Amino acid sequence: MNAKTPEAKLLVVDDEPNIRELLSTSLRFAGFEVVAAANGREALAAVEADTPDLAVLDVMLPDMDGFTITRRLRAAGKHFPVLFLTARDDTEDKVTGLTVGGDDYVTKPFSLDEVVARIRAVLRRTQPAEEDSAIIRVDDLELDDDAHEVRRSGEVIELSPTEFKLLRYLMMNPNRVLSKAQILDHVWEYDFNGDASIVESYISYLRRKIDSHPDWPSLIQTKRGVGYLMRTADRR
Repeated sequence: MNAKTPEAKLLVVDDEPNIRELLSTSLRFAGFEVVAAANGREALAAVEADTPDLAVLDVMLPDMDGFTITRRLRAAGKHFPVLFLTARDDTEDKVTGLTVGGDDYVTKPFSLDEVVARIRAVLRRTQPAEEDSAIIRVDDLELDDDAHEVRRSGEVIELSPTEFKLLRYLMMNPNRVLSKAQILDHVWEYDFNGDASIVESYISYLRRKIDSHPDWPSLIQTKRGVGYLMRTADRR
């Protein structure tokens, strides 16, 4: 039997043994390498031992919730994408997950096909396109694809993988109004059943980081009823 190179390395974290085993087995069958953990402490230890390409992380865990784990990962400089598993179709949970640096969510009960599709979509959108220029600049804002780093006026700005992809899309289209549908299609590559509120949430998070300094002119602007744009200084 010829061994195939795994599509990506995944960390699966869920305290329910049946769900953890089902997910791990199914994801291995789909072509992924999988490391499993039953709680937050095991998850953080697994990340230190062998950084995954993506984590599938249950929100409700016995020792610490998935949001706390993600905050700790981001604070430690671990920026691989996170897909949350949430037991409730709760908008507040979803917004919290995105705020702490999550990239997508699946509501329990879920289909295994949906989980695999979401994982692949997140991996696609968080991997830089090799054919594009490594450095993108808009006024005093600079995005470095190779280093996965963003600076404004020389100050480093920490972004989650999805925030980075969204900012990149805006910067690649300066002074062009992009609709929520266009942003969903390009950044998420998954229609979220038409849930455009995720775009609004991420634009809000980006503004807090990109346009937060009182001396920085606002780059990300809203065209009411149409969409969003990155407006350059010469067009203000």
